[in-house]
Amino acid sequence: MHDVAVIDDPQAAEVSLDPVRARLLAELTEPGSASTLAQRLGLPRQKVNYHLRALERHGLVELVEERRKGNVTERMLRATASAYVISPNVLGEVQPDPDDAPDRLSARWLLALASRMVREIGEMITGARQAGKRIATFAIDGKVRFASAADRAAFADDLARAVTTLVAKYHDESAPGGREHRIVVAVHPYADPRKDTP
Repeated sequence: MHDVAVIDDPQAAEVSLDPVRARLLAELTEPGSASTLAQRLGLPRQKVNYHLRALERHGLVELVEERRKGNVTERMLRATASAYVISPNVLGEVQPDPDDAPDRLSARWLLALASRMVREIGEMITGARQAGKRIATFAIDGKVRFASAADRAAFADDLARAVTTLVAKYHDESAPGGREHRIVVAVHPYADPRKDTP
């Protein structure tokens, strides 16, 4: 089971968004059968079986084992990941593209950048998994509390200068065998889930 799997097929995305199927995926972080899931969710076993078949057809759950109980074979299934992310690829031509509106101070542009990151990293995860390799990535996540809008603007200027200096120091256009890496640095207000407003 993977920690996170990326769904980049429109039909698989549609299947995963059904509330009953999403609940089944959450329940199947540990192997379970249609019977045990039906009891847990308070649904008829036939209905659970129907949803499990749809999830299995799209690779969101997998068979772990089959157990024989008298004349019945019980199929034990498990989700293929403990969490899923739907790639913007499923939106086809209407997926966000940061090149369409490069307003670097816009929250919409930041959202388009994040969408591109999900799409690109998702494609790399899929390719790396098929090749049996790992992806070299690095990320920083943190919070900073600014005393004023002026401090936030000064921080943005300092951060931009620092990143520009590092890129100039390490970027080598002519390096044989070199590999380009994308850098995304973002600063946005933090919406605290414990409060009513951000």
